Amino acid sequence: MYNSVKIIIGLIIFVGLMAYPIWSSVGRPGPAPELVLTEKAKAAKVCIEETPWMKESHMQLLDDWRNKVVREKERLYTNNEGRAYNMSLTNTCLDCHSNKETFCDRCHDYTSVRPYCWDCHNVPKGTNDGQRP
Repeated sequence: MYNSVKIIIGLIIFVGLMAYPIWSSVGRPGPAPELVLTEKAKAAKVCIEETPWMKESHMQLLDDWRNKVVREKERLYTNNEGRAYNMSLTNTCLDCHSNKETFCDRCHDYTSVRPYCWDCHNVPKGTNDGQRP
């Protein structure tokens, strides 16, 4: 086996080149999904809180709302600007963000999150049944 060193070096180079797409993108997420806002959300121009905060903390907000509504019977949420909102996923959030597939599901699928909102709440009309494979 006079060529065994050359074969081993060739195999190492081949495996390295074939694995390049995998190890070159480790730790780097793909592009974030484009969210499709409804006309009502576009017209409102603002959400309950600032958009970056809502992207990061909306689930905590919804958990807090649930606890306050169910346990403390509070119904109004006042944001940092002093505006009051009804604490309701269905009547407040889904009023502007009514298309679950193009708004909720895109980010949740991108981050591999399976929220349990739809265990209790109705899925907005015109969208999927709330169940994912």
